[in-house]
Order: sequence, then structure tokens, then C-alpha cells
Amino acid sequence: MAEDPYAVGSGGERAFWADSVADVIEARDPEDPIVIKGGVSPSGVPHIGHFNEIMRGYFVAEALRDRGHEVRQVFTADDKDRLRKVPRQLADLEWNIVGLGEVNAGALGRNLGKPYTDIPDPFGCCDSYGAHFTNLLKKSAELVGVDVEFVSNTEMYENGEFEAVTRRVLERADRAREVLSEYQNKVDDDYVPFVPQCENCEKLTEGVTEVDLAAGEIHYVCTDVEAGDQTIEGCGHEGVATFRDGKLPWRFEWPAQWEILGVDFEPFGKDHAEGSWPSGEDIAENVLDIDPPVPMVYEWFTLEGEPLSSSSGNVVTVDEVLEILEPEVFKYFFTKNPRKQRDFSVESVDQLVDGFDRFEALYFDEIDARDDDEQEVAERAYPMVVDDPRKERVRIPYTFAAVLGMTEDPALREQIARKEGHIPEDAPEWAVANALARVERARNWARRTSNEFDYELKRTELPETEFDPATEAALDELAAFVAEGHDGEEIQGEIYETAKRHDIDIGDFFSAGYRLLFDDTEGPQLGPFISKLDREFVVERLRREA
Repeated sequence: MAEDPYAVGSGGERAFWADSVADVIEARDPEDPIVIKGGVSPSGVPHIGHFNEIMRGYFVAEALRDRGHEVRQVFTADDKDRLRKVPRQLADLEWNIVGLGEVNAGALGRNLGKPYTDIPDPFGCCDSYGAHFTNLLKKSAELVGVDVEFVSNTEMYENGEFEAVTRRVLERADRAREVLSEYQNKVDDDYVPFVPQCENCEKLTEGVTEVDLAAGEIHYVCTDVEAGDQTIEGCGHEGVATFRDGKLPWRFEWPAQWEILGVDFEPFGKDHAEGSWPSGEDIAENVLDIDPPVPMVYEWFTLEGEPLSSSSGNVVTVDEVLEILEPEVFKYFFTKNPRKQRDFSVESVDQLVDGFDRFEALYFDEIDARDDDEQEVAERAYPMVVDDPRKERVRIPYTFAAVLGMTEDPALREQIARKEGHIPEDAPEWAVANALARVERARNWARRTSNEFDYELKRTELPETEFDPATEAALDELAAFVAEGHDGEEIQGEIYETAKRHDIDIGDFFSAGYRLLFDDTEGPQLGPFISKLDREFVVERLRREA
């Protein structure tokens, strides 16, 4: 009896979910190498939601390796699937997102119904549309430092690896229909669990007319296929296909992959948990006579509160994420409970970094944990997140790194960070270089979000200004208040009170601050922003001292 995919990885005595999954896998006494699988159709721009499946498998693989097992992590590119609709956006191999107007979208439309690997690459750089987007997913794994073996369904069909299991499914077609009818309405006595590819138009068709098991042939007519809310027209060709000239329907193909690859564990999204998994489990046990792998459901991510979707264009790619986050921070994001839906917010990415910095400090026993579970997760997961844990590492707080990014001078950035105590005097050179690398990422974040740090702070020179006596006196008073060490909200309130005391228009007083800091008349909310800067600089600038 297969495990409940909603229960695997939850409960038990383990604080870290990947250890709980490893316990269930080990309870089956699998042979090494233990095979962990994920998979996706390369239908468009791969985003962090697709990467979820790779990372969930990665942490379980690492947990098993810690226990002395040999582990093989594979990821199937389900590239024999048909192109059902044209996506709104595409990406070249440098991750540049382009609209359909920048490629031959008409050619894509004419290839609806064909397998991804039989559609030309819109960018002309890879063997096919499917190969292009699989390569992007491979590059994502390489960027994050996760070693995954990618497997092409198309190649597996062409090499005959599906042939034996396809024959077995067709030999048991009556049983296959009986099982599938429990999960799918469109199953009648004529249903055949095979989708031949038309030799004339190359589209996948469902018009099977005869199965000749002795000859290993499928006779078909290329008929129309319903794909969502549209119809993909068939060409009407009558032909004959071998077991390699087409594919199994998805509900049979998935358990077939388990058998061919010897899969021991596979995580999947809740859409499969409520659809394909129950049928896959049934087909594995009652059609293929195999045990299904250990399953685990993970919740989907959202992006700024909206569903991630390649087809609609609401995506953030791994490459984009790594422009604003270190790879280890991104990996940390996936250590969290996979059954809780999480929003990836570029706007609030500083909070994610703060969480990672705390996680890292817990591992090195530099702060106290809130409870035993928090400490255990840090101890177990941190070495899986950071390749070479070194206590001498240095992390500049992310928002302060964004402040440093407001000046171009690398030497000045380091000087300020040291002055504020964010870089210890005895820090090794490698640690200093890694710490300062965060500045560029924080700067990219500020520019991407146009937030309060997306300004050029005039640190090296005092902007030319001329204020009336009342404004000068008010600025001096505000400088004295800041020097006392108040927080952002207190400074913001004091700005208003100081302007009132000196009978200065509040807008003019804010503008005075912006002119001193940015040589501009507008900027971010001044009080909270000032509180994030090094205090000595702010006090000197408010006093108009060069």
C-alpha cells in the first residue's frame, strides 16, 4: 500500500522535513542507488515553481547521502508531450525574456499538436523547442549548484526504453481501461492507452483504429484533438506507428517512468496529488504490477501574491533571482515546509535574506534558537545549503548592503561597512570579498523594485545648497536628534515637529534633506531611510559639513 502523499515528510520526531521523508524511504529498504525523480514538460520559460521540484528532491537526496546511501537524482524532460498553446513569453539561453513579436510566433502556432522535440527552436540555437527550454532548466540547476541528471522522454522512446512497458499496457488494455475509468470520464470500450504520432503532419493523435501486438504496430487516423478551449486539427492521414512512434498517455507514462528508472521517491505539486497520483498509484499496482515510489506533495509558490505561470508570463526565473540573492539564500528558501504555500516577493526579498542570516548564525551558535526545532533545522539543513561552511564568513545586512550600493566607489563601500562594524578588522580577504558581493545584488534589487534605495547617495561631496537661517537652525536640531540614536519612526516624527517649531513648510523641509543627501528635491520616506544610514555621515550631512 502506497503512502499518503500528504503525510510523507510531516509529523514524526524530525524537525527537518527532508529527514522525515528519508525515514519513509529507508523503511522500504531500497537498494542503492536510491533514485529520486522530478519532471516537467518544457512548455515555456522555466521559473522558480518548476525549480521547486528539483530542490525538494535535492534536500531528500542530501539527507540520504548523509546516511551513507548512494543517490541518483534524475529529472525527466517530458518533451514528447504536445504543444497545446503558444506561450505569451519566451526566453533565450541568456535568460532574456522576449515577447512573441520578437520570434516567429506564427511558426509556433503552426506546430500546435506536435511534440516539443519536433518543433524548431524559436531562437535557432538548440535542436528543438523542447531542448531549448530543457537547457534553461539545466542551467538553473548549475547556477544554484545542484547536480541533477536530466533525462529526455523523447530519447527514451526513440531508444526503445518505453517499448516493453508500452507492450505490457497494450496487452492489458482491458484492465488499463477499467482502472483509468475510475479517474477519467473519457474512457469507453474503444479507448487505447497509446497516442501515435502522425507520420504525415507529426502531430500526436488519438485516432487509433487497430492494435497489432504481434507486429508491434498501431494503426491510426490523424483526427482532431481537443486541447483546452481549442481544437488542434488533424490532417486525416491513415498510417501505422510502432511503439516508438508515439507515446503513452500521461497517466500511464508517469508510472512507466517509475518502472524504467527504478524511482524510489518523487515529489509533486498538489495538482498531481488530486489527479494523476491516485491513478498512477492504481495503474502501477494493478496494470504494471510494480510498487509506486514514496510520494510527497508540495504546495505551489506565488509571485507577489499571484500564481506563477509560464503561459501568462507571471514568472521570475532562477537567473533573475540570483541577480538579487546569493545561491545559498535561494536554496534556503526551499528548506521551509513544502506543504505550506509561500509567496516569493521580490519587493520583500530583504526579509528572506534576514531569515537566512539568522539561520546561518544559528548553525554557528552565534544566537539562541527560539526552540529546539529551529536549532535542529539549522544544524541539518545549513550544510546542504552552503557548500563550504566557514565560521569566518561575513554577512552585511541586506538593507545596509543596499545603502552601500547607493555609492559607486568599492573602497568607500568597504570603508563604511568596516566603520559600522559589519566587517571585522580580522576578517580574511575571501570573507570580505564575499560580503561586498552582496552589495551588488542589493543594488540590483533596489533598481528592480525602484524602492527607497534606488537613489544615488552623494557621499563623497556635499551638494551645493543654500538655506535660509530658519532651515539651517532646523537642520542642526534634527542632526542633534539623530545623533542621540533614535529609530526611523521617531526620526520621521521629529522631522515634522522640527519643521513646525521653526515655521517651515514640511515639504520644503523634506526637500532640504533630499538635497543634502541626493542633490534632489524628492526621495524615500526620510526618517526610516536616515535610520538605515551610518549615523555619523547623516549627522555631518545635516550640519552641512563636507
